[in-house]
Amino acid sequence: MKKILKILGILLLILVIAVLTYVGYVYFSYDRIEDNQKLEVKTQNSSAEKVQIGKNYRIVSYNIGFGAYTQDFSFFMDGGESSRAKDKDSVIKTVTGSANNLTALNPDFAMIEEVDLHSTRSYHVNQYDLLQTAFNKDKAFNSTFAINYDSAYLFYPIQQPHGKSKSGIAFFAKAPITSSLRRSFPISTSFSKFFDLDRCYIVSRIPVENGKELVCISVHMSAYGHDENIRKGQIGMLVDEMNREYAKGNYVIIGGDFNHDLKSKGTNNQVADWAFPFPREELPNHFSLAIDTLSEEEKNALWDTCRFTDMPYIPGKTQTITLDGFILSDNIKIKNYDTYKTEYMYSDHEPVYMDFELK
Repeated sequence: MKKILKILGILLLILVIAVLTYVGYVYFSYDRIEDNQKLEVKTQNSSAEKVQIGKNYRIVSYNIGFGAYTQDFSFFMDGGESSRAKDKDSVIKTVTGSANNLTALNPDFAMIEEVDLHSTRSYHVNQYDLLQTAFNKDKAFNSTFAINYDSAYLFYPIQQPHGKSKSGIAFFAKAPITSSLRRSFPISTSFSKFFDLDRCYIVSRIPVENGKELVCISVHMSAYGHDENIRKGQIGMLVDEMNREYAKGNYVIIGGDFNHDLKSKGTNNQVADWAFPFPREELPNHFSLAIDTLSEEEKNALWDTCRFTDMPYIPGKTQTITLDGFILSDNIKIKNYDTYKTEYMYSDHEPVYMDFELK
């Protein structure tokens, strides 16, 4: 009996040491990515023209779900089963399919979220490289990329740990990109920060023929849950950015995954407790959600941009919600706005696109 107790004690000690070592690793490896980080702009199209007043352009936003979300994929953090994509070949096929969906829309600008560079969950496939290949078959697009989060190795679930994730936001433009800047969103400062992913947005500047700039702001915001402070902090930071650029006479488009319900206008019909209705009342003067240019009938009929991932996608059964879209300044005219319906073929999100012109 003493021998058995001794063995059990040793095993318990080893377990405690392993847990403490892992906690120490997570604690000491935690480091937020610096704010106001200048980003490299990859210039493929050096002869690109400035944006013209009155000309029709198309912008698209797409969260590609780190190449994991085939229609039969469900995610463990949302009550589903899988913690990683099926395999490396599946990741390549899925990201390539997402890229083909984007290029099929023939965009002039593209904002792409959840693009993995070197992650366990996506078998270390550099997805930005795959997007570069798809977008630059004719060397038409300039681009930039920002790391959204670079997380510590997650040893959960035990049977297949989610691992380490390095993921970000890509921005592509047929027009010149004169500069691009990564801004760090406010996130949790309590102990929960170790479980909260870093968040950012990209500010990309594109010259307009009249001497002003088209400022494209690519976002991937937090899924807030019930943390009102994080929500207000992130919205407030964007509002400051909008006001600052509009005061300069610039044209502003903010697009991406807002992790807010863009269709709902009140909590009475809230679809999910982690996705609050977008707080339209907090938008500054001269700015509005693009989706609000639609009638209520058109808005309700609009295909949702995101499916729930607690289960595989089953048409008519899996819950859906609209999280992706655009905010724009009133010196930009919307000519068309829609979701590109793929039945969530390559991601838990769908591409959303907008045709516009500068006034």
